[in-house]
Amino acid sequence: MQLTENTMAVLKNFASIQPNVVLNEGNVVKTIAEAKNVMAVATLDQSFDKSMGIYNLEEFLSVLSLVDSPDLAFKDDFVTVNSSTGRSQVKYFYSDPSILTSPAKDIPMPEAEVTFTLDEATLSKIRRAAGALGHEKMTITATDGGVMLTVVDNTDSTSNAFEIAVPGECASTDFTFVMNIANLKLIGGDYEVEVSSRLISKFNNTTTDVVYYIALEKSSTYGA
Repeated sequence: MQLTENTMAVLKNFASIQPNVVLNEGNVVKTIAEAKNVMAVATLDQSFDKSMGIYNLEEFLSVLSLVDSPDLAFKDDFVTVNSSTGRSQVKYFYSDPSILTSPAKDIPMPEAEVTFTLDEATLSKIRRAAGALGHEKMTITATDGGVMLTVVDNTDSTSNAFEIAVPGECASTDFTFVMNIANLKLIGGDYEVEVSSRLISKFNNTTTDVVYYIALEKSSTYGA
C-alpha cells in the first residue's frame, strides 16, 4: 500500500495537533489535542485494512521519507516500509492504542449563531498579523453585512489590532467570540465556519474532506 498525497497531507497536519494517532480500519482518521480544545476528523481517499497505533507520528512520517516511493505492508505488530527498488526496508512497530490519545466520541455541533467564510489568503493574513503584532487571540464580531475578524490583545483596550471583514451571517449582533490563534492548526484550503455560543466552532474545509472542532475562549460573550 502506498499512501496518497491526500493521506500524507492529512497525517502531517494531524501531527501538529497531537503527536500520536490511532489509525482505525477504514478511511476515517480522527485526532484530538492533549488539551481537548481541538479535534479533527478526516475522510481519506484510501482505506486502511487494519487498525494500528502510532506513538510518534512525526517520526513515522520521517521514516517514510527514508525510502524511495515507500510501499507499506501492514503486519499484526508492525508495518514494513519497502523502497520501490527493493534495496531498503524499515520495520516500524505499532503502539498500544490504549496508551495513545484519541477522540472517545464524536462532537455533536450545536446550532450556530454565526457562520462565515474563511479563505486561505485571509487565514494567512491572520497568522501573519498575529506574528507581527505579538497577539495570541482573534475576536469574531458582527459588522455591516458580515463578520469582522480582529487580531488583538482583548485584555488591553489600547492594543494595536488587525481587522479583516469576511462574508457571513449572524443571528445577533451582540456577541464577541474569542479564539486562540494557536488552535487554528488547519490544513490548507478555504473553510466554511460555524460558531456556537456554547463555546465551540466548526471549520469545514471546502476542498479536502476534513473538519475541525475548535473550542472558544471562556472570555467569549453572547447576548446581554
